[in-house]
Amino acid sequence: MTPRIDALQYANWSEKIFRQMRAGGVDAVHVTITYHENFRETVHNIEAWNRWFERFPDLIFQGFDAGDIARARDTGRTAIFFGSQNPSCIEDDIGLVEVLHRLGMRIMQLSYNNQSLLATGCYEKDDTGLTRMGREVVAEMNRVGMVVDMSHSGERSTLEAIEHSARPIAITHANPAGWHPALRNKSDTVLRALAQSGGMLGFSVYPHHLKDGGNCSLASFCDMVVRTIDLMGAGHVGIGTDLCQDQPDGVVEWMRSGRWTKRVDYGEGSADAPGFPAMPEWFRDNRDFGRIADGLRDAGLGAEDVGAVMGGNWARFFAQGFGPPDKGGGE
Repeated sequence: MTPRIDALQYANWSEKIFRQMRAGGVDAVHVTITYHENFRETVHNIEAWNRWFERFPDLIFQGFDAGDIARARDTGRTAIFFGSQNPSCIEDDIGLVEVLHRLGMRIMQLSYNNQSLLATGCYEKDDTGLTRMGREVVAEMNRVGMVVDMSHSGERSTLEAIEHSARPIAITHANPAGWHPALRNKSDTVLRALAQSGGMLGFSVYPHHLKDGGNCSLASFCDMVVRTIDLMGAGHVGIGTDLCQDQPDGVVEWMRSGRWTKRVDYGEGSADAPGFPAMPEWFRDNRDFGRIADGLRDAGLGAEDVGAVMGGNWARFFAQGFGPPDKGGGE
Protein backbone atom coordinates (compact mmCIF):
# COMPACT_ATOMS: atom_id res chain seq x y z
CA MET A 1 0.00 0.00 0.00
CA THR A 2 1.10 3.55 -0.71
CA PRO A 3 1.47 5.92 2.25
CA ARG A 4 -1.08 8.54 3.23
CA ILE A 5 0.53 11.97 3.62
CA ASP A 6 -0.80 15.46 4.36
CA ALA A 7 1.54 18.23 3.21
CA LEU A 8 0.21 20.93 5.54
CA GLN A 9 -1.57 21.16 8.87
CA TYR A 10 -1.60 23.77 11.61
CA ALA A 11 -3.88 22.26 14.23
CA ASN A 12 -4.21 23.00 17.93
CA TRP A 13 -2.31 19.82 18.72
CA SER A 14 -3.59 17.36 21.27
CA GLU A 15 -3.74 13.66 22.03
CA LYS A 16 -7.18 13.65 20.39
CA ILE A 17 -5.75 14.88 17.09
CA PHE A 18 -2.81 12.47 17.21
CA ARG A 19 -5.23 9.59 17.73
CA GLN A 20 -7.39 10.84 14.86
CA MET A 21 -4.29 10.76 12.65
CA ARG A 22 -3.88 7.12 13.48
CA ALA A 23 -7.58 6.40 12.96
CA GLY A 24 -7.31 8.02 9.52
CA GLY A 25 -4.20 6.05 8.62
CA VAL A 26 -2.13 9.21 8.13
CA ASP A 27 1.52 8.16 7.92
CA ALA A 28 3.15 11.59 7.72
CA VAL A 29 2.19 15.24 8.14
CA HIS A 30 4.06 18.42 7.35
CA VAL A 31 3.19 20.64 10.32
CA THR A 32 3.61 24.39 10.55
CA ILE A 33 5.74 25.15 13.59
CA THR A 34 6.15 28.87 12.96
CA TYR A 35 4.62 31.84 11.15
CA HIS A 36 5.96 35.24 12.18
CA GLU A 37 8.13 33.99 15.05
CA ASN A 38 11.83 34.87 15.11
CA PHE A 39 14.54 32.23 15.50
CA ARG A 40 14.43 31.96 19.30
CA GLU A 41 10.65 31.80 19.34
CA THR A 42 10.77 29.07 16.69
CA VAL A 43 13.16 27.07 18.86
CA HIS A 44 10.67 27.46 21.70
CA ASN A 45 8.00 25.94 19.45
CA ILE A 46 10.32 23.05 18.65
CA GLU A 47 10.79 22.51 22.39
CA ALA A 48 7.00 22.22 22.71
CA TRP A 49 6.98 19.59 19.98
CA ASN A 50 9.72 17.68 21.79
CA ARG A 51 7.34 17.38 24.74
CA TRP A 52 4.64 15.97 22.43
CA PHE A 53 7.10 13.40 21.13
CA GLU A 54 8.01 12.43 24.71
CA ARG A 55 4.39 12.13 25.81
CA PHE A 56 3.03 10.20 22.83
CA PRO A 57 5.83 8.06 21.36
CA ASP A 58 3.30 5.38 20.45
CA LEU A 59 1.43 7.84 18.19
CA ILE A 60 3.94 10.30 16.70
CA PHE A 61 7.65 10.87 16.17
CA GLN A 62 9.76 13.51 14.46
CA GLY A 63 10.55 12.79 10.81
CA PHE A 64 13.89 13.79 9.32
CA ASP A 65 14.06 11.95 5.99
CA ALA A 66 11.70 10.13 3.66
CA GLY A 67 12.65 6.80 5.18
CA ASP A 68 10.75 7.86 8.28
CA ILE A 69 7.51 7.58 6.31
CA ALA A 70 8.03 3.85 5.90
CA ARG A 71 9.09 3.60 9.54
CA ALA A 72 5.83 5.30 10.55
CA ARG A 73 3.81 2.77 8.55
CA ASP A 74 5.78 -0.15 9.96
CA THR A 75 5.28 1.00 13.56
CA GLY A 76 1.69 2.30 13.32
CA ARG A 77 2.62 5.90 14.02
CA THR A 78 2.64 9.28 12.24
CA ALA A 79 5.90 10.97 11.22
CA ILE A 80 5.86 14.72 11.88
CA PHE A 81 7.91 16.90 9.53
CA PHE A 82 8.54 20.51 10.59
CA GLY A 83 7.94 23.48 8.30
CA SER A 84 7.68 27.25 8.40
CA GLN A 85 5.12 29.39 6.59
CA ASN A 86 7.35 32.47 6.61
CA PRO A 87 11.11 33.07 6.59
CA SER A 88 10.93 35.16 9.78
CA CYS A 89 12.56 32.26 11.59
CA ILE A 90 15.87 32.85 9.78
CA GLU A 91 15.65 36.60 10.50
CA ASP A 92 18.29 38.19 8.25
CA ASP A 93 20.87 35.40 8.74
CA ILE A 94 21.32 32.83 5.98
CA GLY A 95 23.31 30.65 8.37
CA LEU A 96 20.13 29.86 10.29
CA VAL A 97 18.85 27.83 7.31
CA GLU A 98 21.33 25.08 8.12
CA VAL A 99 20.77 25.40 11.86
CA LEU A 100 17.02 24.96 11.47
CA HIS A 101 17.52 22.09 9.06
CA ARG A 102 19.61 20.33 11.72
CA LEU A 103 16.73 20.90 14.16
CA GLY A 104 14.39 19.17 11.72
CA MET A 105 12.88 21.91 9.58
CA ARG A 106 12.37 20.43 6.14
CA ILE A 107 10.10 22.95 4.36
CA MET A 108 10.05 26.77 4.38
CA GLN A 109 7.89 29.29 2.55
CA LEU A 110 9.75 32.25 1.10
CA SER A 111 6.89 34.63 1.96
CA TYR A 112 3.56 34.66 3.78
CA ASN A 113 1.15 36.98 1.90
CA ASN A 114 3.43 40.04 2.30
CA GLN A 115 6.81 41.04 0.92
CA SER A 116 9.61 39.35 2.83
CA LEU A 117 13.38 39.63 2.66
CA LEU A 118 13.24 36.77 0.15
CA ALA A 119 10.18 37.11 -2.10
CA THR A 120 6.83 38.81 -2.65
CA GLY A 121 3.62 37.54 -1.09
CA CYS A 122 0.38 37.07 -3.02
CA TYR A 123 -1.33 40.03 -1.28
CA GLU A 124 1.16 42.63 -2.48
CA LYS A 125 0.17 44.90 -5.37
CA ASP A 126 3.58 44.66 -7.05
CA ASP A 127 5.47 41.37 -7.27
CA THR A 128 9.17 42.10 -7.76
CA GLY A 129 10.23 38.45 -7.71
CA LEU A 130 13.03 36.87 -5.71
CA THR A 131 15.27 39.33 -3.91
CA ARG A 132 19.06 39.08 -3.84
CA MET A 133 18.83 37.38 -0.45
CA GLY A 134 16.03 35.20 -1.76
CA ARG A 135 18.23 33.74 -4.48
CA GLU A 136 20.98 33.06 -1.97
CA VAL A 137 18.59 31.42 0.51
CA VAL A 138 17.08 29.21 -2.20
CA ALA A 139 20.57 28.01 -3.07
CA GLU A 140 21.29 27.32 0.60
CA MET A 141 18.00 25.46 1.03
CA ASN A 142 18.91 23.38 -2.01
CA ARG A 143 22.30 22.62 -0.47
CA VAL A 144 21.09 21.41 2.91
CA GLY A 145 17.88 19.73 1.73
CA MET A 146 15.08 22.09 2.74
CA VAL A 147 12.13 22.28 0.37
CA VAL A 148 11.19 25.69 -1.07
CA ASP A 149 7.45 26.30 -0.59
CA MET A 150 5.66 29.09 -2.50
CA SER A 151 2.10 28.54 -1.27
CA HIS A 152 1.56 32.16 -0.18
CA SER A 153 3.79 33.86 -2.76
CA GLY A 154 2.98 35.99 -5.79
CA GLU A 155 3.11 34.70 -9.35
CA ARG A 156 6.39 36.22 -10.49
CA SER A 157 8.16 35.21 -7.29
CA THR A 158 6.84 31.66 -7.64
CA LEU A 159 7.94 31.35 -11.26
CA GLU A 160 11.39 32.72 -10.39
CA ALA A 161 11.71 30.27 -7.50
CA ILE A 162 10.84 27.39 -9.85
CA GLU A 163 13.46 28.61 -12.32
CA HIS A 164 16.17 29.41 -9.79
CA SER A 165 15.90 26.37 -7.54
CA ALA A 166 18.22 23.48 -8.35
CA ARG A 167 15.68 21.12 -6.78
CA PRO A 168 11.96 20.92 -7.52
CA ILE A 169 9.89 23.18 -5.31
CA ALA A 170 6.47 22.69 -3.73
CA ILE A 171 3.21 24.56 -3.36
CA THR A 172 2.08 22.57 -0.36
CA HIS A 173 -1.45 23.95 0.06
CA ALA A 174 -3.37 25.72 -2.71
CA ASN A 175 -5.77 25.01 -5.56
CA PRO A 176 -6.05 26.11 -9.20
CA ALA A 177 -7.22 29.71 -9.59
CA GLY A 178 -9.21 28.65 -12.65
CA TRP A 179 -11.44 26.60 -10.37
CA HIS A 180 -11.71 29.21 -7.61
CA PRO A 181 -10.06 32.64 -8.10
CA ALA A 182 -8.72 33.22 -4.59
CA LEU A 183 -5.53 35.26 -4.31
CA ARG A 184 -3.87 32.24 -2.74
CA ASN A 185 -4.76 29.85 -5.57
CA LYS A 186 -2.41 29.38 -8.52
CA SER A 187 -2.68 30.10 -12.23
CA ASP A 188 -2.36 27.46 -14.92
CA THR A 189 0.93 29.13 -15.91
CA VAL A 190 2.37 28.44 -12.47
CA LEU A 191 0.96 24.91 -12.31
CA ARG A 192 2.41 23.98 -15.70
CA ALA A 193 5.83 25.36 -14.76
CA LEU A 194 5.67 23.57 -11.42
CA ALA A 195 4.95 20.23 -13.07
CA GLN A 196 7.52 20.68 -15.83
CA SER A 197 10.21 21.29 -13.18
CA GLY A 198 9.27 18.19 -11.18
CA GLY A 199 7.49 20.10 -8.43
CA MET A 200 4.40 19.29 -6.39
CA LEU A 201 1.02 20.87 -5.67
CA GLY A 202 -0.90 19.97 -2.51
CA PHE A 203 -4.66 20.43 -2.82
CA SER A 204 -6.13 22.48 0.02
CA VAL A 205 -9.47 21.86 1.70
CA TYR A 206 -9.36 25.17 3.59
CA PRO A 207 -12.74 26.76 2.72
CA HIS A 208 -11.36 30.06 1.43
CA HIS A 209 -9.51 28.06 -1.24
CA LEU A 210 -12.58 26.06 -2.29
CA LYS A 211 -15.24 26.83 -4.87
CA ASP A 212 -18.39 27.56 -2.83
CA GLY A 213 -16.32 27.70 0.38
CA GLY A 214 -17.43 25.41 3.16
CA ASN A 215 -20.36 24.34 0.97
CA CYS A 216 -18.02 22.88 -1.64
CA SER A 217 -19.03 19.31 -2.39
CA LEU A 218 -16.63 16.39 -2.33
CA ALA A 219 -17.56 15.67 -5.96
CA SER A 220 -16.59 19.23 -7.00
CA PHE A 221 -13.28 18.99 -5.16
CA CYS A 222 -12.42 15.61 -6.66
CA ASP A 223 -13.44 16.68 -10.18
CA MET A 224 -11.05 19.62 -9.74
CA VAL A 225 -8.28 17.18 -8.78
CA VAL A 226 -8.92 15.13 -11.92
CA ARG A 227 -8.84 18.23 -14.14
CA THR A 228 -5.60 19.37 -12.52
CA ILE A 229 -4.06 15.97 -13.19
CA ASP A 230 -4.95 16.51 -16.85
CA LEU A 231 -2.97 19.76 -16.69
CA MET A 232 -0.01 18.73 -14.53
CA GLY A 233 0.20 14.96 -14.71
CA ALA A 234 -0.66 12.40 -12.04
CA GLY A 235 2.84 12.46 -10.56
CA HIS A 236 2.83 16.09 -9.43
CA VAL A 237 -0.17 16.43 -7.15
CA GLY A 238 -1.05 15.42 -3.59
CA ILE A 239 -3.01 16.59 -0.58
CA GLY A 240 -2.13 19.57 1.62
CA THR A 241 -5.30 20.14 3.59
CA ASP A 242 -4.31 23.30 5.49
CA LEU A 243 -6.29 21.83 8.36
CA CYS A 244 -6.43 24.24 11.34
CA GLN A 245 -8.44 21.96 13.60
CA ASP A 246 -9.48 23.23 17.05
CA GLN A 247 -7.64 26.53 16.69
CA PRO A 248 -9.23 29.58 18.37
CA ASP A 249 -10.00 32.57 16.17
CA GLY A 250 -7.19 34.50 17.82
CA VAL A 251 -4.75 32.25 15.98
CA VAL A 252 -6.02 33.25 12.55
CA GLU A 253 -5.55 36.90 13.58
CA TRP A 254 -1.89 36.09 14.41
CA MET A 255 -1.49 34.31 11.07
CA ARG A 256 -2.82 37.31 9.14
CA SER A 257 -1.54 40.27 11.15
CA GLY A 258 1.58 39.01 12.90
CA ARG A 259 3.62 41.99 14.00
CA TRP A 260 3.60 43.84 10.69
CA THR A 261 0.41 45.91 11.29
CA LYS A 262 -1.38 47.55 14.20
CA ARG A 263 -4.72 47.11 12.49
CA VAL A 264 -6.68 43.90 12.09
CA ASP A 265 -5.98 42.31 8.73
CA TYR A 266 -8.84 40.07 7.62
CA GLY A 267 -6.88 38.30 4.90
CA GLU A 268 -9.23 35.93 3.09
CA GLY A 269 -11.95 36.65 5.65
CA SER A 270 -13.90 39.85 6.30
CA ALA A 271 -15.08 42.08 9.14
CA ASP A 272 -18.36 40.16 9.10
CA ALA A 273 -16.58 36.78 9.20
CA PRO A 274 -13.15 37.36 10.77
CA GLY A 275 -12.54 33.91 12.23
CA PHE A 276 -11.79 30.48 10.87
CA PRO A 277 -14.34 29.42 8.26
CA ALA A 278 -16.42 26.27 8.72
CA MET A 279 -14.88 23.22 7.10
CA PRO A 280 -16.78 21.24 4.46
CA GLU A 281 -18.82 18.41 5.96
CA TRP A 282 -16.73 15.77 4.16
CA PHE A 283 -13.46 16.81 5.80
CA ARG A 284 -13.55 17.72 9.50
CA ASP A 285 -10.40 15.98 10.73
CA ASN A 286 -7.78 13.36 9.90
CA ARG A 287 -10.30 10.53 10.08
CA ASP A 288 -11.82 11.79 6.81
CA PHE A 289 -8.88 11.09 4.51
CA GLY A 290 -10.59 7.91 3.39
CA ARG A 291 -13.54 9.97 2.16
CA ILE A 292 -11.23 11.90 -0.17
CA ALA A 293 -9.79 8.64 -1.51
CA ASP A 294 -13.31 7.32 -2.09
CA GLY A 295 -14.27 10.55 -3.84
CA LEU A 296 -11.28 10.33 -6.16
CA ARG A 297 -12.27 6.81 -7.14
CA ASP A 298 -15.82 7.99 -7.77
CA ALA A 299 -14.39 10.77 -9.98
CA GLY A 300 -12.76 8.14 -12.19
CA LEU A 301 -9.20 7.81 -10.90
CA GLY A 302 -7.71 4.34 -10.87
CA ALA A 303 -6.21 2.76 -7.78
CA GLU A 304 -2.63 3.66 -8.70
CA ASP A 305 -3.41 7.33 -9.25
CA VAL A 306 -5.51 7.51 -6.07
CA GLY A 307 -2.57 6.13 -4.10
CA ALA A 308 -0.22 8.63 -5.73
CA VAL A 309 -2.44 11.59 -4.86
CA MET A 310 -3.09 10.41 -1.30
CA GLY A 311 0.61 10.18 -0.46
CA GLY A 312 2.75 8.28 -2.93
CA ASN A 313 3.80 11.41 -4.80
CA TRP A 314 4.75 13.27 -1.62
CA ALA A 315 6.83 10.30 -0.43
CA ARG A 316 8.82 10.35 -3.67
CA PHE A 317 9.17 14.14 -3.59
CA PHE A 318 10.36 14.15 0.02
CA ALA A 319 12.97 11.52 -0.85
CA GLN A 320 14.29 13.91 -3.49
CA GLY A 321 13.99 17.07 -1.43
CA PHE A 322 15.14 16.23 2.11
CA GLY A 323 18.80 15.88 2.99
CA PRO A 324 21.99 16.83 1.14
CA PRO A 325 22.30 15.88 -2.55
CA ASP A 326 25.30 13.62 -1.94
CA LYS A 327 23.11 11.40 0.24
CA GLY A 328 20.44 10.90 -2.39
CA GLY A 329 17.93 13.33 -0.90
CA GLY A 330 18.11 11.86 2.58
CA GLU A 331 17.55 8.23 1.72
